[in-house]
Amino acid sequence: MITLFSFHQYRRRVTKTFIPLLGIASTLIGSVANANPPLLSPPPPGKNQGLPSLQYGRKCPALQQSIKTLVGKDRWAWSVSILDRHGQLLADINGGVPRVPASNQKLITTAFALDRLGPDFKLHTQLVRRTDGVLEISGEGDPDLGIAQIQRFAMAALGQGGSRTNPSTDYVRLLIREEPRRRWWPHDWDNTDRTYAYGAPITRLALTSNALESAVPNPASRLQLLLEREVLRQGGKAHIQLVEHDQFSKSTYESVLLHEEDSAPMHALLSLANAESHNFTAEVLLRHAADSWDIKHASREAMRWMKQQNIPVTGLRISDGSGLSRNNRLSSQTLATLLMRMGNHPLAPYYQASMAIAGQRGTLRKLFRDTELQGKFWGKTGTLTGVRSISGILETSDGPRYVSAIANGAIYPNKTVGQLLKATQRFSPCPSSVLTVNPLDEHG
Repeated sequence: MITLFSFHQYRRRVTKTFIPLLGIASTLIGSVANANPPLLSPPPPGKNQGLPSLQYGRKCPALQQSIKTLVGKDRWAWSVSILDRHGQLLADINGGVPRVPASNQKLITTAFALDRLGPDFKLHTQLVRRTDGVLEISGEGDPDLGIAQIQRFAMAALGQGGSRTNPSTDYVRLLIREEPRRRWWPHDWDNTDRTYAYGAPITRLALTSNALESAVPNPASRLQLLLEREVLRQGGKAHIQLVEHDQFSKSTYESVLLHEEDSAPMHALLSLANAESHNFTAEVLLRHAADSWDIKHASREAMRWMKQQNIPVTGLRISDGSGLSRNNRLSSQTLATLLMRMGNHPLAPYYQASMAIAGQRGTLRKLFRDTELQGKFWGKTGTLTGVRSISGILETSDGPRYVSAIANGAIYPNKTVGQLLKATQRFSPCPSSVLTVNPLDEHG
């Protein structure tokens, strides 16, 4: 978790960097960008100290009625929750019902990763020389690893075991460290999905994210072949062998770094996962946040982190990091509350800046153009067969609204989603100006 001490270290840099990017002047949603940091940082606060939590029992009648009317006869298929900055539940339809969230699952993954890993995190791909002279290449799942990097690794390897101008009869001995095949996909990903680019295998050394026009079925063998060809093209020779990543020897621990390629920084990785809905990147971030490439263990770690956030997790089920699994379950109350809590996180600007923007950026760039929502809604979309979800932060004249809407089996959900967001903006602030107490029968 990011402590208050680290918050003061990051706040000045984050404010300077992200306020122009977010385009919301000096009152950044969910942040305290205007607060002057004290000369001396106080001790870290207690668990969840000073953070708002979900408040039941009071609603905005006009907004609640509008949402009910919009979902209509499809009410059984929808879960909708809308919160203000204080955690007040302004409107709610079946908000406690867990549903298949599709790519809205990535909002959990990216929050988990940002909190655990911080804003300066990068993925590293390394070539090392062991004490016995054997070279090893290992990686951490850089989604942008490409042919140019492979060429540089081959050049570095030849510099240790051969020469392009004076070819040696000796082979460069090179090991490629990779996860075993059983870990390349979450076990419940559909076999058909695994053949498409969006369902590519999740490996540590993934050229072009293990996808071309479709998924690369055996990325480790592909990398081995391309490295052999590149070494040969550069005038060298290599004996390349695939080994499991966790099979280390004593000489491995005493190795010397020869060459390293770094990924883009965390904010770019978050944007790739959220704004562009890149499944591979989301899966890699989940594994690093959990410090495990075993998806079952990584999912349990994400679940443990969610429970620590003091948000409702009834019915929550985490099966992967991207939302491609149909075994994920997530309620709109859980997701809206997570958005609200992340809006109060020290690194809130990084989280919000990673999302798509209505009519402008990412998966929302073609939606809501030339409407009152353009540039005002920062969110994450989600689509599977029979599933449509959208969750995010809506700027209103009454401050931010944290919105989550998940439909499983609804008719014409795309149209309804836009209407829900427009109604939320229209009834902010609540026309009655006073929230009324209602029964909790809408909570699901």
